Amino acid sequence: VIRCRAAVAWAQGKPLSVEEVEVAPPKAREVRIKLVATGICRTDEHLLQGCFPNAEFPVIPGHEGAGIVESVGEGVTSMNPGDKVIPLCLPQCGECSFCRNPESNYCQKSHFCEPQNLLPDKTSRFSCKGKQIHHFLWVSTFAEYTVVPEYAVAKIDAAAPLDKVCLFGCGFSTGYGAAINTAKVKPGSTCAIFGLGGIGLSVVMGCKAAGASRIIAVDINKGKFAKAKELGATDCINPRDFKKPIQEVLTEMTGQGVDYSFEAVGHADTMIAALASCNMSTGVFVMVGELDSGSEISIDPTLLLTGRTWKGTVLGGWKMRQCMPKLVSSYLEKNFNSDLLITHTLPFAEVNEGFELLRAGKSIRTVLLF
Repeated sequence: VIRCRAAVAWAQGKPLSVEEVEVAPPKAREVRIKLVATGICRTDEHLLQGCFPNAEFPVIPGHEGAGIVESVGEGVTSMNPGDKVIPLCLPQCGECSFCRNPESNYCQKSHFCEPQNLLPDKTSRFSCKGKQIHHFLWVSTFAEYTVVPEYAVAKIDAAAPLDKVCLFGCGFSTGYGAAINTAKVKPGSTCAIFGLGGIGLSVVMGCKAAGASRIIAVDINKGKFAKAKELGATDCINPRDFKKPIQEVLTEMTGQGVDYSFEAVGHADTMIAALASCNMSTGVFVMVGELDSGSEISIDPTLLLTGRTWKGTVLGGWKMRQCMPKLVSSYLEKNFNSDLLITHTLPFAEVNEGFELLRAGKSIRTVLLF
């Protein structure tokens, strides 16, 4: 058993508490990881506010991290102590029907099928003050050490800087892949991205990499426009600057609506606006943002009748375990610069300050260092 620091959410709506926790050794087919860095993602904020489906408290949040294998359980063959790895909040068991389908990146071991609050044997590897602490999406990266099933860990290049590629555990991969894999943005096309947080800006990067000729960034926070243009946006617009609905503005700007639209906010009204802003015949809308658990959306069905497509994406359509090493290699080859998404770096003890930056809209991505 290892004793180390972790940020524990004891109850919904309360600040995180940095505690000494006990982390049990890995069981068969499990890996214990020493985390080096972790990003703060809005999904963690959803968890803390009680808006994430099927989550249980007390819990150690965090799902966007990178570290080094400390020890492995019996039967682990794909990695060894000392290997650099990224824990994966979307597993790839390799055995379920989705994993075997080359067109799917989903896995039936995922939280949307069965909660990942405990490891597959229905026990926790965390305890604190004599109490069991739940895992979050199995990975719980807000801890100096964590234990994860082997099929929810990807071994990466030893040259990768862990304080930078930790973003690949969720934010960057989700946004970049939404454009590349889910929408399959074509060269010369027009795109609109609603929401310019870490994920929305990663969508901008994906659209640019795919060869889009016009990339329109939409946000009510003008402070994010400079970063959006640095990453590839050709236009930046604030819906509050117009008296008409933003979908009408975008349709007028492009003549018939954009070819691809993306919503990376997680609000029902912006999802409807994003759907309506893509062209009525072949437009593709990709839902990237996360609505609160139990939310419902009402739309006019004629928006879809003429041919528009509404698509969802989880982790950007990547089969995480097999694609993560390639994505990291692409980063090392300087095919994109995801480092530009990191606006703040803080010591792990300042995790609550990191969340305040997120809530205030002052950060794109904050990385915590252990």
